[in-house]
Amino acid sequence: MLNSPRFSNLFTLPKQLCKELLIGDWLIVLTGILGIVLLFQTLWTNEHAAKVQIRLGDKIYATYSLNQQREIHVHGPIGTATISIAQGKARFAKSPCHNQYCVHQGWLTRAGQAAICLPNQISLELLGETKPYDSLNY
Repeated sequence: MLNSPRFSNLFTLPKQLCKELLIGDWLIVLTGILGIVLLFQTLWTNEHAAKVQIRLGDKIYATYSLNQQREIHVHGPIGTATISIAQGKARFAKSPCHNQYCVHQGWLTRAGQAAICLPNQISLELLGETKPYDSLNY
């Protein structure tokens, strides 16, 4: 099937294109690739978090350092959720909500990560020294 005349141009076109590019063209392509890699590493680095911010509804409930080991019990509209902090990570350990999406989110380790229990109106967000970029900042 790939030997048919329709597909023969697929293999010859890249070879012809490589032969026709001059050294200046290759330098522009290489500079573009290096620029993309540099921008990606600069703008989307995964900074380790230092604190966890817990919100209950639209209010900040508490902010804790991740350099401790503890469990926090937060009383929401449908019950009590348990939040665990250990070894620089945070997670929902228990929640009274039906689907348990917040518990299945697992351990959060990087700044900007979040876990939300919508039925109980409780959310966790890990904070670093700087706010990470996301699609809204683009």
